[in-house]
Amino acid sequence: MNKFVTKALVTGIAIATAGGLTACNRNASAEGPQYAKVVSATPIKKTTNNPRQVCHEETVTHHKPVKDQHQIAGTAIGAVAGGLLGHQVGGGKGKTLATVAGAVAGGYAGKKVQENHQENATYTTQEQKCETVNNPSTTVVGYNVKYQLPDGTVHSTRMDHNPGDTVEIKQGTTVVSSN
Repeated sequence: MNKFVTKALVTGIAIATAGGLTACNRNASAEGPQYAKVVSATPIKKTTNNPRQVCHEETVTHHKPVKDQHQIAGTAIGAVAGGLLGHQVGGGKGKTLATVAGAVAGGYAGKKVQENHQENATYTTQEQKCETVNNPSTTVVGYNVKYQLPDGTVHSTRMDHNPGDTVEIKQGTTVVSSN
């Protein structure tokens, strides 16, 4: 080939290449970042339980320990007192019958008096009562985001923050960042 044709071809290829690169750069900068409209951003919540112990003072009533569970002392004292009183009544066989009846009645009365005294013998103490209560707390750990591309298709992604009204996208509908 002659020099002139070769030079013309090289120059033509150089001009075409330079023009193509310029057009490519112009389209890239004129277009700028692409944005999609956010359709919804639903919070993803996580609930954690923080148990804690709550204590308070409580008054508790106790019965004093009983030394004579069968009230033998009260029965004996009552029987002796009743027998002595019964012996003061009547004469002859009536006196014996009155003594026995007085002893039986006095023994029963003495047992009941001691039983009543033992039931009412109490004391109180202050005791600490504790219980575990649940203290739940909820935190937002992310957002399920639905967004609509300029062509009308709706996509979704998960983000660590609320994106606002729009999200920046790359080719292939990858969410880059939010406005």
